[in-house]
Amino acid sequence: MNKAEKPEQYDSDVKLDVKTNLPEDDIKAPLSFSPELTSGNMQTSYKFKCPGPGVFQCDLTRMVFVMAQEAELSYRTVIWDESLLQSAGKLPAGPLFDIKCSDDSAVDELHLPHCETKEALAFYGLMSVVHFTDDGMSILEPKEITDSHVVVKVPHLSAFGLIWDAFKRFLKISLPIKGQILLLRRPLYVRYLILDVIVLQENIPAHEVAVQHEGSELITVSSDCLLSFGQNYNVKCEPTCHLIQPKGAEFMSRVGPNYHSTFEVFVTPDTESVTVIVQDQEKKEVWKNFVLLTAPSGEIRGGEDSVPSEDSVPSEDSVPSGDSVPSGDSIPANKRIVSIRVKFINTVTDSSLGSILDILLERRVIYDAELQSICKPNRATIDKARDTIDLVRRCGADCCSVLITAIRRVDPCLSRELKLS
Repeated sequence: MNKAEKPEQYDSDVKLDVKTNLPEDDIKAPLSFSPELTSGNMQTSYKFKCPGPGVFQCDLTRMVFVMAQEAELSYRTVIWDESLLQSAGKLPAGPLFDIKCSDDSAVDELHLPHCETKEALAFYGLMSVVHFTDDGMSILEPKEITDSHVVVKVPHLSAFGLIWDAFKRFLKISLPIKGQILLLRRPLYVRYLILDVIVLQENIPAHEVAVQHEGSELITVSSDCLLSFGQNYNVKCEPTCHLIQPKGAEFMSRVGPNYHSTFEVFVTPDTESVTVIVQDQEKKEVWKNFVLLTAPSGEIRGGEDSVPSEDSVPSEDSVPSGDSVPSGDSIPANKRIVSIRVKFINTVTDSSLGSILDILLERRVIYDAELQSICKPNRATIDKARDTIDLVRRCGADCCSVLITAIRRVDPCLSRELKLS
């Protein structure tokens, strides 16, 4: 039976390991390598010098190169021209990689990671590989499909990408794909700590996503899950967070280069940990992880003289009130602010308060609209001071630390009177 006569579904003998694609006299597992990275304009280029013939797997993109000889590889993701694919009835099924090599004949095979489950692999013609050159687009039949990769012979190097047959993928839309949930923590937050929850298919490199969110920290958690195209998903957070937006989102294929946040989770800066849950439209949990919210590297601190973190926090009852202000730094910043509140409101001068507000604005503890509200014309200093300290107090311990440091720097006399020095 020739290829055209194959039935739509057949009993596929799916090979489950890339090593089975090698000649019998050269069977070995791929050698994992960490490529040299060059980043710029929110894009990454990868480079690796293969020391000789063999099988090499990039630990960031999961691509596998079967090399016939020593050579230097360079590759990067590029933007799909989806109009060309649509005219051929195809859809992108992963990133498009522009691949170059110091010797074009050195690369014998290319293994592109896919996200299909074993059940979907039983359907002939669902996946293939597109090859873009200066002469146009050609579609390559896979030499092999394993449980994780689609394997093709390399005629010559240029742009390669995994594609779906649009009609067959639509017919099998009920079959889930292997997905991943990525969490990124945004930097420099004082009012809220924001987690970006990004829902993607498994064969999208996490590093490519992180590059698109420059400055954010990719949180290492177990990301594996099963997802279904067209299904609506939502996020829950335990304990209850301040805000999650949007309330729901439909899962669609995303192949880059832009990977915007699917959900945003807002929690208060003093939250130590949360459990993030992703549910489908039937309220079934598809992914759940406990996340420690340690301070990111760029989080605001008060400098060398800032109030230390709450490692040894006395009980609420042990914090003095009124004019009895603790003089040591053993009391956490948010509790010290409560203890000095009345005296600060009644003692700070208008000139000192203005300078303190400037520091709070510079450090992004307050924003322009809040500054304008506090400093409305003809307002009494005592009212402005009350609004300032109450606003900062509600923002958490880190913001309180910034306020204490600002008082120390702007008005040493007031700092001594409040026993902050």
